[in-house]
This record gives sequence, structure tokens and C-alpha cells, in this order.
Amino acid sequence: MNALLLAAGVFIVLGFATAMGMLLRDRLPSHHLNSESKEVIRLATAIVGTLSALALGLLIASAKSDYDEAQTELGATAARIVLLDRLMAQYGPDADDARQLLRALIESRLDNGWAVETSDDQFAGRAPAYKEIEAVQGKLRALDPHDDVHRLIQARALEVSGHLAEGHWLQIESADEGLPWGFFIVLIYWLALLFGTFGLQAPANPTVLTIIIVCALSVAGAVFAISDMANPYAGLIRISDKPLQGALGRLGTS
Repeated sequence: MNALLLAAGVFIVLGFATAMGMLLRDRLPSHHLNSESKEVIRLATAIVGTLSALALGLLIASAKSDYDEAQTELGATAARIVLLDRLMAQYGPDADDARQLLRALIESRLDNGWAVETSDDQFAGRAPAYKEIEAVQGKLRALDPHDDVHRLIQARALEVSGHLAEGHWLQIESADEGLPWGFFIVLIYWLALLFGTFGLQAPANPTVLTIIIVCALSVAGAVFAISDMANPYAGLIRISDKPLQGALGRLGTS
């Protein structure tokens, strides 16, 4: 789900919960909202608020961890790409076709975006990314080593290309993880309950309404950050492709 739409939906839910609390306040008997009742409501609200804060913190930490892992993996992928190119350069002219295929693969990924949604799509007549990686591996397997040194280089190049292919499929499989929706729905319920009690107790004046709106926007912003960082290859908070651009600049050098 789009992170902006999700954040907007959370903001609407919190605003609706606040409005329902204000409407309910006008319909309740006065003794239901006396000082003793409000004190109990505040104590109960404190428990829910603490749980909500813990849940938000856990989700933010989880999303940031996913983002950092993806960034680290992309840096490692860029290093493997350069290493594979250097191995093929050491092999000699027989590996030039494989080097050209590798460069074309990286250029294609940079043009289309290093995103899960486009990584295996056929675009402008190009083969999906996994087939391009397999084509490089096919070229490497087809090499005929002349001596032990070339055999060692070929084996090492196939090992590195295997790590690249593995990283591609790990990216595809991890893209379906996303947010823990059950946990997230419970969190939204807690937040709606919390904002409902705000509306139940707060006087309907411009200052209070402004503070509640700012708080709802802050929570929606946190939800946006969580949702966007949970998909680090897409969205507004995405990992930089500078490691790949740097790797591309080093490919093909003698």
C-alpha cells in the first residue's frame, strides 16, 4: 500500500475518533465526566498511550533495521559487481563478452530503478534481471581455462556471480514481508481509542483542536516513515543508488 495513502488514512481515522469523542461528550450525563471519572479515564489512557508508544517504537526500529540492511546489501552488491568485473579483466579477452553483459545489466537496473517492482519485468525488449544475471553466468561457464590460474579465476568469478544472483532473489523474497499488518491494526485501534478520549475530555476551542490536529499529523508522519522505510527500494525514503553508479563507473576499466 502507498505510504502516503496509508498515512492519510490513519490521520482520517484519528480525526474521526476525536470527533466521535466530542459528540459523545455532549450526550453523556454530566456526572459521567466529573473529576473522578476524568481521573480514571486519564489513568486508562496512560496505559493505552504507553502501549501505543512502545508499538510505534518497535515498528520504527523494525523499519529502520530493514532499511539499513537493504542499504548494506546494496553496497555489498556494488562491491561484488566491481570484484566480478576485475576477475573477468584478469581472465583476459575471452571474458570480454561477459563483462559487456554485466555492464549492460547494471545500466538497465539504474535506468529502470533498483526496485523490486521492475527488477523482473521485461522492459524495452530487455530480459528480466535474473535472466541477465544467468546470461553472465552462462558466459563464465562457457570459458575454456588455459591453465590453473584461469581455472581459479573462473571458479571465483562464478562464486561471486552466484552471490549476485542470490542477492537478487533475496531482494525479491523479502519485498513481500512489508508491515506486520495484524500488529499495525491493533496499534491503529489503540491510537483511535486514545484520540477518542482526547475528544471526550478536551474543550472544543481552536487551541485544543490545533494541538490535536498537530498530534494526529505527527502520528500519521510516523506511520508514513514506517511504511516507506519498510520498502527501501521504492517510495520517498529510498536507499541511494550511488554505490551502483560508482560501481558502473569502474566497470570495463583495464
